[in-house]
Amino acid sequence: MGGTVTLKAVLFDRDGTLVVDVPYNGDPQLVRPMDGAREALQKVRQAGLATGVVTNQSGVARGLLTVEQMHSVNHRVDQLLGPFDVWEFCPHGPEDGCACRKPRPGMILDACHTLGISPEEAAFVGDIGADMEAAAAAGVKAVLVPTEVTRREEIEAAHRVAEDLGHAVELLLTEAPDWTLDGTPDWTLDGTPDRTLDGTPDRTIARTLDEQDAPV
Repeated sequence: MGGTVTLKAVLFDRDGTLVVDVPYNGDPQLVRPMDGAREALQKVRQAGLATGVVTNQSGVARGLLTVEQMHSVNHRVDQLLGPFDVWEFCPHGPEDGCACRKPRPGMILDACHTLGISPEEAAFVGDIGADMEAAAAAGVKAVLVPTEVTRREEIEAAHRVAEDLGHAVELLLTEAPDWTLDGTPDWTLDGTPDRTLDGTPDRTIARTLDEQDAPV
């Protein structure tokens, strides 16, 4: 097992993680923080960690909003939940082949470079599999916070799943010293990522999957 590292920054996906997802939103008046987002970010900042936003915005490439509209929405997010230390956005579409669009790691790596830290010193919180894949490709720690759009297989594949944003931050702040240099969590007692530090089963994943299977 590698040596432990100190967490210095927490990066967040924007839509569906920090703010309620409004597809291809170009109207800052529609920005609404997710429940508990302010409190979660406050805890991160009080711990002395940098914060940042990493967001795919393919609506620009699709012609559904302008770069100026995207910036106005980002500015509103910063007004409500910031100030953030770094912003990274990808305006490209899925077929553009860029290096920045998640699940590629470009934006996360650029954010770490801007902050002057190594990827091992950062964590990323998001709500879909592409967020987790981008984090893994960049070599940063990751926590998935599922929403109604998160697919079952994305939850099953995630190394760590939180009930909500506050829970994700709590995990990172309390368990960060137990992350290893290779990016794998060292909070497990039996090699599986779905157990808590005291050895009791973490019911978060099972409960989330059960909720997905429940009739609507």
